Amino acid sequence: MKISFKYISYFLLFILGLNMTLTSCTSDLDVKPTDDDEFLSDDFFKDPESYKQVLAKLYAGLYVGGNDGDGDAAVPSKSPDIAGLGGDFSSYLRLLFVTQEFPTDEAIVAWSDDGLPAINGQKWSPSNQFLYGIFSRAFYEISVANEFLRQTTDEKLTERNVDAATKAEIVRFRAEVRFLRAFSYVNLMDLFGNVPITTEKDPVGFFYPEQKTRAEVFAFVESELKDIDNTLAPSKANEYGRVDKTAAKFLLAQIYLNSKVYTGTERFSEVATICNDIVTSSGYTFANVPYRYLFSADNDRNGAQSEFIFPIIGDGNAIRATGGGMSFILHASIGGSMVSADQGMNGGWSGIRTRPEFVQLFPDATATSDKRGTFYTNGQTLDIADYGVFTNGYAVTKYTNINSDGSAAQRNDIPDTDFPMFRLSDVYLMYAEATLRGATTGNIATALEYVNKIRVRAGAGIITTSDLTLDFLLDERARELFWECHRRTDLIRFGKFTGGSKIWQWKGGVKNGSGTDSYRDLMPIPAKTIQANPTLKQNPGY
Repeated sequence: MKISFKYISYFLLFILGLNMTLTSCTSDLDVKPTDDDEFLSDDFFKDPESYKQVLAKLYAGLYVGGNDGDGDAAVPSKSPDIAGLGGDFSSYLRLLFVTQEFPTDEAIVAWSDDGLPAINGQKWSPSNQFLYGIFSRAFYEISVANEFLRQTTDEKLTERNVDAATKAEIVRFRAEVRFLRAFSYVNLMDLFGNVPITTEKDPVGFFYPEQKTRAEVFAFVESELKDIDNTLAPSKANEYGRVDKTAAKFLLAQIYLNSKVYTGTERFSEVATICNDIVTSSGYTFANVPYRYLFSADNDRNGAQSEFIFPIIGDGNAIRATGGGMSFILHASIGGSMVSADQGMNGGWSGIRTRPEFVQLFPDATATSDKRGTFYTNGQTLDIADYGVFTNGYAVTKYTNINSDGSAAQRNDIPDTDFPMFRLSDVYLMYAEATLRGATTGNIATALEYVNKIRVRAGAGIITTSDLTLDFLLDERARELFWECHRRTDLIRFGKFTGGSKIWQWKGGVKNGSGTDSYRDLMPIPAKTIQANPTLKQNPGY
C-alpha cells in the first residue's frame, strides 16, 4: 500500500520561517514563507496527527515542490515550498534528474531555459538557477527534518502528554527523518563538496552555519546511518514507500563505494560486506519479471516492488504534480512523432532524449538483443546536430504510465509510476565493482553470478570472468540503471565525467564533444547562497 499523502495539502509550511539555519543569517536567501509568524511549531505539534503529517511532507518533498502538488504561489494554502522557485521547477526528483543525467552521455534536453544548455555541456556557472534549485531543495528538506527532530524530543512529547503508543511510533519516525536528512546531505556532498551541516541541535533563527569539508559531511552521514540502524523498521517491515534498515545500509554502501572521491580513502571491503548482507539477509529479492515491469505504472504491485529498497512513489490521484517528479520525466521525454497515449500520457513536452554514445552501449536500438535498450527511433536521428531540436537524438521509452498488463493508469496527466531510487540490481552491481576494485570481502564468482542474473533478465546473454572488467561494469551500470539518477556520480568515480578520456556529443558545449576541466567534477556553490552567507567558500575553478 502506498503511503498516504492526504494531509500534505493542509500542512502549511511554517518550518522555514522558524528555522533559517540552512545557509543564511539574512533574508536575502528567499526560501521562507512570507509571514514568519503565521504558524507556530509548538501549536502545530499539539495535534497528535501532526507527526505523521510532517513525516508525509518530508517523503512528498522528494517528488513535489509545494503544497497540493506543484504548489500555487497565488493561493497561500498551496504555496510552493521555496519562495522564488516554482513548485514544479523545484521538485527534488526533477532537479536530481537534471543534475545527474543532463551533463552525461545518458540524456540531453532541448529546452533553452536559462541554465539548461550550460548543464548539457558542463559549462555551468555559480549563477545557474538549477544548481541553486537543488541546493535550496536539499537544505529545505534538511530544515524540515531538523524542526521535526526538535519537536519530538522526549521532553517535548512529555510536555504534550503524548501517549506511550504514539511515543513508540515517533521513535521510528525520527529514524526515518534522520535517514531522509542524510539522503539530502549525500546529494549535497556529491554535487557540491564542502557544505554546511545543520542539525536539530542548532539554534532556531538566523545565523551563519559553518561550512564543513566533504570528508566531515561524509563522517556525519556515516555516523547517522549507523546510529539509526537500531531504530529504523526491520527490513521490509515498513509500509511500501517508507524506508527501513536496508535503505540505510544501501545508502551507506553507496557512500563507501564513492569514498575515494569524497574522502580520499577507499572503503571497498565495507561495500562488499554490506551488499552481501543486503542480498542474503534483507528479504528484498531480485524481481523475476520482464525488465519493463520495473518502470510501469503498476510497479508497486506487479512483482517489481520486490527489489525496490527505496522508491519515490507516484500516484496520479494522490500526488497532484504535473511538472515535478515522474510527471516531468515522462512528459519531457515525449515529442516528435511519438504518440503520447502509447506512454499513457496526455501529451509531450519535446525535451529529453539520449546521446548517440549511450545508444552505442547496446547491441541494437530495437531492444532485440538487450531488452533494456528502449529507444524510440521513428523520425529521430541518432546524431544530434542541434540539441535544441527534439528529433535530434533517439527518444527513450524506459518509463511508462501504463500498467504492465497494458491497462490504463488512473489518469493520463499525472503518472502512477514509482521512481526506483534504490533497488537490488544496484546492490549486485555495487558488490561486483567493489570486488573488482579489491574488496577482501568480495568473491569474483559471486560477482559474476550477480551480473549475469541481471543480464539474463534483460535477454542480453551471460558473460565470463574475463569479460568482467571495470570498463564493462561502468557500461553495464548504464544499461541497467540509466535515467535513475546515478550516471554523473558513476562517471566521476571512474574518472570519466570530465577530462578527455570519455567524450560524447555536446560535452564541453561543442557538437562533437570535447574534454572539460576536472574542477567541474564539483558543481559551484550557488552565487545566491554565498551572497546570503558570505562565510561560504566557493569551489576551486569558479
